[in-house]
Amino acid sequence: MPTRRQLVFGSGLCVLANALPAIAHEATAQKPFKLDREFEPQIVPFPDYAPGTIVIHPGNYFLYFTLLGGDAVRYGVGVGRAGLVFRGEAVVGRKAKWPSWRPTDNMIRREPGKYARYANGVPGGLNNPLGARALYLYRGNRDTMYRIHGTNEPSSIGKSVSNGCIRMLNDHVIDLYERVPVGTKVVVQ
Repeated sequence: MPTRRQLVFGSGLCVLANALPAIAHEATAQKPFKLDREFEPQIVPFPDYAPGTIVIHPGNYFLYFTLLGGDAVRYGVGVGRAGLVFRGEAVVGRKAKWPSWRPTDNMIRREPGKYARYANGVPGGLNNPLGARALYLYRGNRDTMYRIHGTNEPSSIGKSVSNGCIRMLNDHVIDLYERVPVGTKVVVQ
């Protein structure tokens, strides 16, 4: 079961106890950026879900990971078009470090000038839109095509963005990735 883990804040960016890989900071450090304080990870009361559940409130730009004792770690997120439509329950069916990315067929059809060149995919790394980590959500044995992932566009946190699902700062998605096993319940409200 997950337990409370100390969060340490400094210089406008959240630094989590148990230092995260410096490579993740490099991925988000392309432009000077200061995260709005309300979107920094923080422990908040959240008593209505079992410990170890991920709860996403896309309209408020928050993702909660529930802890023992009725609290949760609240992270700020950016929400894409898919994130505004997807509702209900799923499970983390797969996890990936520095995942590769391919635009969906619908993205390519909708905006071929922008996405067709990526039809063969983009390898994982600093320039990949999925960032440092990805959690793939499934219903039954089916991939929902809905993701919780990092971003190389930190200014998208707290906003609706054109495509994608749920975006987190790379440091924050690394923290969440380490906390959750495959099979974790996810509720999107």
